Amino acid sequence: MFSDREAPLYEIKANLFKGLAHPARIRILEILADSPTQSAPVSELLEGTGLEASHLSQHLATLRRHRVVTSVRTASTVTYSLAHPKIAELLAIARTFLLDSLADTREQLEAASALPAVGIVGAAATHDGAAR
Repeated sequence: MFSDREAPLYEIKANLFKGLAHPARIRILEILADSPTQSAPVSELLEGTGLEASHLSQHLATLRRHRVVTSVRTASTVTYSLAHPKIAELLAIARTFLLDSLADTREQLEAASALPAVGIVGAAATHDGAAR
């Protein structure tokens, strides 16, 4: 279709969000964002996500492919880092947005449940509406 250089910005953004579109990948990024250095060894990511090593590896590969994380190997340890500090800010903004949305939904549910019941037939009716 388009090369990376020719692709419109919206297509590049859509691909970024595709790369983020899995709960395990979001959890990985949150672990990295919560770290003081915005990095963590694979062992810490395994512990924090509860994923099998092969599944973690697949998710990390996706995040690397979308340039969201980087990795460095030192001896037998591989450490992953956020590719840009603004990724932590993106996660925080998404969390705030979702919490605000959920609060609005909770308020709507509470308001709806406080409304008087309408059209509910008494317990003496059967499923076809006939009285017992």
